[in-house]
Amino acid sequence: MPNGANDTVTSAPLRTLIVDDEPLAVERMQVICSRLGSVSVVGTASDGEAALRLCEALHPDLLLLDLTMPETDGLTVARRLARQDNAPAVIFVTAHDEFAVEAFDLDAVDYVLKPVTPERLERAIGRVIARRGERTEPRSDWLEEFWVPHRSELVRVPADDVQRIDAERDYVRLHVGEQSYLLLQTITSLQERLDPARFIRIHRSHILRRDHVTGLKHEGLGVWSVETTSGDSLRIGRTYLPEVKKMAGR
Repeated sequence: MPNGANDTVTSAPLRTLIVDDEPLAVERMQVICSRLGSVSVVGTASDGEAALRLCEALHPDLLLLDLTMPETDGLTVARRLARQDNAPAVIFVTAHDEFAVEAFDLDAVDYVLKPVTPERLERAIGRVIARRGERTEPRSDWLEEFWVPHRSELVRVPADDVQRIDAERDYVRLHVGEQSYLLLQTITSLQERLDPARFIRIHRSHILRRDHVTGLKHEGLGVWSVETTSGDSLRIGRTYLPEVKKMAGR
């Protein structure tokens, strides 16, 4: 019986609230949702304050939440909801990929770029359904994943998949195997959000995942470099050398 009850909960349509200040965007989302058996639209709101009132009255399972709205924007709505017990899942829907950084600290399920396609929204809703069936775990204080622009949408990249991070002015480049992604964020601000047990900064321009380091090499005259699993040799900045040496117990 308990398993059957859980299956009923996870398979029930998600009571969904659409929040967007553009009537045509709301209409489009309603049309897309009407074709998906996994959601049931229980209401719409055109601003953040109305969305919060409807959440209190309707107790939706999911918010399809625009980010850029007058007065109370989507990020503010998500922050206020995050303080509540049994808060609805949030999928951000926006025309602006630059807000992905601000969304890192909010437990949103996905970040979908406009114009929304039925296939992309269905994938996002699938993640909500999968999360409903999982046991709730305490959130880490450290960054566990990135949302990065890729081919006209934002994709999730788990932090554990990132081998190396390079600074490129106001951006960072995340290296994941043979692929890389560019993200609007400074390397210093990103370092503050990474688990120091998993990542180490070796230079003003480089952060490495610790298990990506295979060795340290002394080049002479106090210059050291790091050898990596991908075969790269990266110079260690003098400021970061003492911390890097601790990896080798030196």
